[in-house]
Amino acid sequence: MTEADLVLVLWDIDRTLLYVGDIDRQVYREAFAEVVGRPAERLPARGTGVTMPLAIRGLLLDNGVPERDVAELVPLMVELLPQRLAGHSADLRSEGVVMPGAISALRAVHDHPRLVPTAVTGNLKANALLKLEAFDLDRFVDTEIGGYASDDDHRPSLVAVAQKRAEAKYGTYFTRSNTVIIGDSLEDVRTGLEGGSAVLGVPSGKTTAAQLQDAGANVVLNSLEDVPSLIEAIARVTAQPMQP
Repeated sequence: MTEADLVLVLWDIDRTLLYVGDIDRQVYREAFAEVVGRPAERLPARGTGVTMPLAIRGLLLDNGVPERDVAELVPLMVELLPQRLAGHSADLRSEGVVMPGAISALRAVHDHPRLVPTAVTGNLKANALLKLEAFDLDRFVDTEIGGYASDDDHRPSLVAVAQKRAEAKYGTYFTRSNTVIIGDSLEDVRTGLEGGSAVLGVPSGKTTAAQLQDAGANVVLNSLEDVPSLIEAIARVTAQPMQP
């Protein structure tokens, strides 16, 4: 095996690997109230996969904050969100859940000598780490080379961010031919198709298998519980044999 044989695996986090219920929405509530000075009446939609800075912008506008003030308030809320989520660390562990099959799938990808696992997510990096660490999942991904909403609020751009970081660390040039994103939402599919990655869809969130397929996912898995099928699908969409 050579470095050129490596495949970059980009894991989505929310509803693909874990689910934290209403904790994210509570964090949005707290940050909005602190920055704007009144409660938010409308919160971001669940399970869309949109990056946090864009979700914050929508939150502000949907709650009557004037457009002229939004550019100034978004960075303040971006700074507050990780602090507020850290305050809910115990809630993450007690109320959050790991998605079915996620640990076995993460372990199999992590342990495979040809696969380089990391995250591409709409979460800010600090929030992503807090969530992964709450369930001890960070040990299965190289978080240094991931793409996060704190890097760019345009999610498809995060694929290239992760590819460049992985190239610098592992000495392999990563392109669509040897990169795959695994996620549950239409935004995950768009991220891969527009960003330069094959896409494996998992209907573990609010999006159905048919919707993922229609959006252009290369393969749609029933769940992460069938690990051999996951590894085979990675091999198929990257046209790479997965034998060690």
